[in-house]
Amino acid sequence: MLIFYYFCMAEVILTDQNFEEEVLKSDVPVLVDFWAPWCGPCQQMGPIVEQIAGELDSGKAKIGKLNVDENQVTAGKYSVMSIPTFLVFKGGQKVDEMIGGMPKERLKGMLEKHL
Repeated sequence: MLIFYYFCMAEVILTDQNFEEEVLKSDVPVLVDFWAPWCGPCQQMGPIVEQIAGELDSGKAKIGKLNVDENQVTAGKYSVMSIPTFLVFKGGQKVDEMIGGMPKERLKGMLEKHL
């Protein structure tokens, strides 16, 4: 009997306090969703980000969400002026950026090209 294991990942809730450990020191690329609860486009992208998180192998990538209202230090450090903003980090460095709403395939492709 063959048993297949599917490693489903969930989004990591990021804060100013855990950003370095969860993102900058990560062994895998990290897609960070900078958002706020009052932002309409952020709310539209939320389910898309969750779908991508559910589809990715946790050993290959990580997805995190950072509320910019509650974590202004990190948002400011990366000059996040519009939301939603999506940044990809790899090896402790920002390697890609997209701003605004977009189709799932485009957002997923942005992360996958860094795997």
